[in-house]
Amino acid sequence: MPEPLATEITVRARYAETDAMGVVHHASYIVWLEEGRTELFRALGLPYADLEAAGYFVLLTDVQARYLSPARYDDRVIVRAEVAELRSRQIVFAYTLRMAESGTPLLSARSEHVLVARATGRPARWPPEVLERLRSVSGPK
Repeated sequence: MPEPLATEITVRARYAETDAMGVVHHASYIVWLEEGRTELFRALGLPYADLEAAGYFVLLTDVQARYLSPARYDDRVIVRAEVAELRSRQIVFAYTLRMAESGTPLLSARSEHVLVARATGRPARWPPEVLERLRSVSGPK
């Protein structure tokens, strides 16, 4: 079984992403997860824009996050995303976020998504060529 492909991006906590105490607001992490999985799809040669142009949406159906330590304004955070599970209509991503300088773990998370046909709004199967590419890098089934 090949090692799952993971991408890592670095984000810097912006002032607008923090609360009155300068701590990154919990909702900001969810946005960073989206950035991570967007880059993962891009690294696979499957940019979201191309999937949408082909008539599909990848809809979020569940997200779970475990907050381990706070990030603060201007901190650099590494967002790691990988494909954890893959089914004919569903994909699950796993994430870890950590401080860029110290490596301190900030968050572990997973998100589940379903592929939907734009024309019908109904769940759809991954196109065979997309499914094959995703299978080549996905983690344990």
